Amino acid sequence: MTEIIFLGTGCMQPTKLRNHAGVLLQHGTEHILFDCGEGIQRQMRVAGVKPAKITRLCISHFHGDHVFGIPGLLSSMGADQFASKLHIYGPKGTKLYLQNFLEAFAAKDIIEHEVHEVTSGVILDEETFTIEAKPLKHSVPCIGYRFQEKDKRRIHVAKTEKLGLEGPLLGKLQEGKSVEWKGKTIRADEVTYIVPGKSVSYVTDTAPCNGAVALAKDVDVLIIEGTLLDNLRVNAEKSLHLTVKQAALIASENNVKKLVITHISQRYKTNNEIMEEAQTYFEGAVVAEDFMKIKV
Repeated sequence: MTEIIFLGTGCMQPTKLRNHAGVLLQHGTEHILFDCGEGIQRQMRVAGVKPAKITRLCISHFHGDHVFGIPGLLSSMGADQFASKLHIYGPKGTKLYLQNFLEAFAAKDIIEHEVHEVTSGVILDEETFTIEAKPLKHSVPCIGYRFQEKDKRRIHVAKTEKLGLEGPLLGKLQEGKSVEWKGKTIRADEVTYIVPGKSVSYVTDTAPCNGAVALAKDVDVLIIEGTLLDNLRVNAEKSLHLTVKQAALIASENNVKKLVITHISQRYKTNNEIMEEAQTYFEGAVVAEDFMKIKV
């Protein structure tokens, strides 16, 4: 089971209801934070998530509303006795930006961390999931991410019980191996089935581009910015952002299962207009709110 917690859904300026950008994806023992705007560690406390739980930080780009919370988070993780190494992923320039961050104040309790500057392709391949990066089109180097669970093989319990299969044999079958049982060869495909892994993409701060489309293709959950309504498309084009309509069309044209609009401009006081425009082009679209949770 994978769960997503929206810690910050706002844009350049935080509001009473929307914090700066931050999305937490929980998968098993992994707690992957996408972006870390100002105030994210407080948002985590409110959501009941200890900063020391974070295992990976995926940064889209180094505009302040996406990264001003990083130094404080690294310090709090140290104070909470984080016992491992934090892996940080980001676009070209990430190492220098972080170095400058940590030299700008009397850093204390900063945890051990390793920075990975990424461009495109699979950047992480673990036992149960992968993370892929794609370049986006913004005013500074910007990366979008796709989290992909690996397919799982499940046992057809009724079939294995009928055959009397049990114990270590079931484990081998679940690994896709054939087994010998009562003089017969039982192939995994005869008594197991494949459950496709779920996928989540995080796309923010970009003009329409090939990277955004690639990350959206056939994804189960697309978390994508819709900074402005389409009547302000000229403004969005100048600042290299997506409108709600553009985000919804990317979703509808690429077989997205669930669309979540985030990175909402502070000019919008309610979700009504955003929801209306999104659902005009993608039925069932959702507008993210701080502390909203989604199970995938």
